[in-house]
Amino acid sequence: MDRMHAMRIFTALPIYAITAEKLSAGRTDSEFVQAVLAAGVRLVQYREKEKTMRAMYDECCALRQLTRQYGAVFLIDDFVGLAQAVDADGVHIGQDDLPPEVVRRLLGPDKIIGLSTHNASQLEQASALSGVIDYIGVGPVFYTQTKEKPAPVTGLSYVRYAAQHSRLPFVAIGGIKEHNIAAVAAAGARTAAVVSDITGAGNIAEKVAALRAGMTSPVSSRAY
Repeated sequence: MDRMHAMRIFTALPIYAITAEKLSAGRTDSEFVQAVLAAGVRLVQYREKEKTMRAMYDECCALRQLTRQYGAVFLIDDFVGLAQAVDADGVHIGQDDLPPEVVRRLLGPDKIIGLSTHNASQLEQASALSGVIDYIGVGPVFYTQTKEKPAPVTGLSYVRYAAQHSRLPFVAIGGIKEHNIAAVAAAGARTAAVVSDITGAGNIAEKVAALRAGMTSPVSSRAY
């Protein structure tokens, strides 16, 4: 999938699913990704930190095949070499990872790069990298347990700021669940990354449908 096509999918779809096998109710990452793809999700990020590189490679080879079958965008968190090895559609990097310009040089012109931001200053710096990176992450919006050392909670005010000021598409992330996703949409997000609320769901298809409904039927964000 080329970079332009991948970004068309990114901007068109509201739910961005991220793996977390330890929170997946006994499912493997392959089982989880199969379920979210069957439910209509077309943005999938592989994020595992505690597996060996060989285990991640083998798993990502299978996920790359699955996502191709569904025409889905497949991104890998942090590991640029792993993304290259399995021909992922791109990577998502954080503030402490390789500089975006270096990642672009390694990946070449036809992969997408996302960059996490946690405040207005980082957003402005990311916006200045338009052409190097393709989208930004905004958050953590709410408290999250999916990272060992999460950045401070930004709240919905940062989502509103990004909606008004970002020159790049953005995905809201961090503690987003069925009960608060409508407020995230009301704050201006058009794409929301969801981790534990999907990975731990008894019925993934029903959960994805509920999350999608929340993104398309926003309520006032002032209550959060």
